[in-house]
Amino acid sequence: MEESQAEQTTSSENNLSENHSETKRAKRAKSGWRDTVETVIGAILIALITRGAVAEPRYIPSGSMLPTLEINDRLIIEKISNYTQEIKRGDILVFYPPDAQPKERGPVNVTMRWLGLTNEEAYIKRVVGLPGESIAVHDGKVLINGKAISEGYIKEAPAYEMAAVKVPAGHLFMMGDNRNNSADSHVWGPLPVNNVIGHASFRFWPPDRVGGIH
Repeated sequence: MEESQAEQTTSSENNLSENHSETKRAKRAKSGWRDTVETVIGAILIALITRGAVAEPRYIPSGSMLPTLEINDRLIIEKISNYTQEIKRGDILVFYPPDAQPKERGPVNVTMRWLGLTNEEAYIKRVVGLPGESIAVHDGKVLINGKAISEGYIKEAPAYEMAAVKVPAGHLFMMGDNRNNSADSHVWGPLPVNNVIGHASFRFWPPDRVGGIH
């Protein structure tokens, strides 16, 4: 009788031990899944913040920046300098055109625009005129405050004339390097600085043209 009771006690202890082990395994499995989910969510958040505030990839869909940028070039658009540096003449910027507005101004749409995850069309051009300057095009030359500037980066001289335009405060005058095949500020006017997405800083494709952009 005593042996039977002892066997029952041992059996109960074994069952308790097994249940405890199973509980520990279940907790470890749950903890492992939670850690994985938290890691994935953290990685996604870091990627989104990086895209919105640091850099994002873009590609060139047209020839408006030839010969500097070719169709299907892949670029890194750097955004940190939006907050740390003044925009200079000659900078190549990606931006939303002046009349581009989100369909709704709610926080979700503003955030999606900041992340570059909307269907809005973005342009890429070179800064030619700065706030307060007068820009004109005459006899194949761009004139700033009445003086012609040297532009070794353009494909060809502009074949059009443009009367002087004063660049307002908080705006930029943007032009494509392929002057005669570019819808830019000579068509739609000065660009609000707030429409700037970032600076074209690095070409990562195609491999034979990898490098900085000037």
